[in-house]
Amino acid sequence: MRLAVMGAGAVGGSVVELAADYGHTVTAFSDSRSAAIDPDGLDTAAVLDRKATDGIVGDEAPEDALQAPYDVLVEATPTTLGDAEPGFGHLKTALQRDRHVVLANKGPVAERYADVRELEAESEGTVLFEATVGGAMPVLSTIDDFDPEHITAVRGVLNGTANFILSRMAAEGLGYEHVLAEAQDLGVAEADPTFDVDGTDAALKGVIVANVLADDGREYTLEDAEVEGIQDIAGSALELAQEEGRTIRLIAEVAEGEVRVGPRLVPENAPLAPSGTRNIVQLETEHAGRLNISGRGAGGPETASAVLADVGRLGQ
Repeated sequence: MRLAVMGAGAVGGSVVELAADYGHTVTAFSDSRSAAIDPDGLDTAAVLDRKATDGIVGDEAPEDALQAPYDVLVEATPTTLGDAEPGFGHLKTALQRDRHVVLANKGPVAERYADVRELEAESEGTVLFEATVGGAMPVLSTIDDFDPEHITAVRGVLNGTANFILSRMAAEGLGYEHVLAEAQDLGVAEADPTFDVDGTDAALKGVIVANVLADDGREYTLEDAEVEGIQDIAGSALELAQEEGRTIRLIAEVAEGEVRVGPRLVPENAPLAPSGTRNIVQLETEHAGRLNISGRGAGGPETASAVLADVGRLGQ
């Protein structure tokens, strides 16, 4: 498959780097300032090297990548709230050209799901978005395999930064601010970690799951989620939980038409208490009981592997 990759961050760059390993050719690649285009396939190593040294990927305008020859548009620009632009506009352009779209950007399916499905229905293209929930973990494809109608609830730890902070606080008896600074030094937390620690990132993933599960035509957005973060959790709360054999994790839950995200008490050694940056999702199914899916929920190569798995599905 020929890929046009919008977004040159960790995920977009990793898709470009790994595409050939999965049998695909990158014909267009853009960052916020430039684009590189070659209908015969880019020299991806040279393009990535130019990005690292010069801060741009090529000499074309970013929007030119959308008109390049490609089979699949990979949308890996940063997630934005509200109108989900520019990611939604990129998706719209690709679908109007009857091209497929694979999303790493959560915005379009968390904030404008009905619009995405309407555009998809009018196009020869298909939209897939495994990478938007759980990084490398096959959450959405597993839901699809079992049929959303037979999934009664989904819950899990869906943000690695928040999980790292809580598990370190519990293990070392450290305060929130101390562990947050440590996470930033290690690159586990962003310089501005707001989306991670206030629950927004986990809520967006919960909203996407809710949209996939909805059988009544309802559209969910971030405004429909009940969200609480971890900023106000004191070390003493974790100590008290440990005395009872429990700990605290930031849990996202989709059940009975509601999306809820917040700190929850869970048994210390339970599946919902992973350590470090690991994520886990539990699916409650009608006929197969509870399924646990765990793994790395973020990271450039990890999320790119989910993107490229979606591209592979489109090529089948």
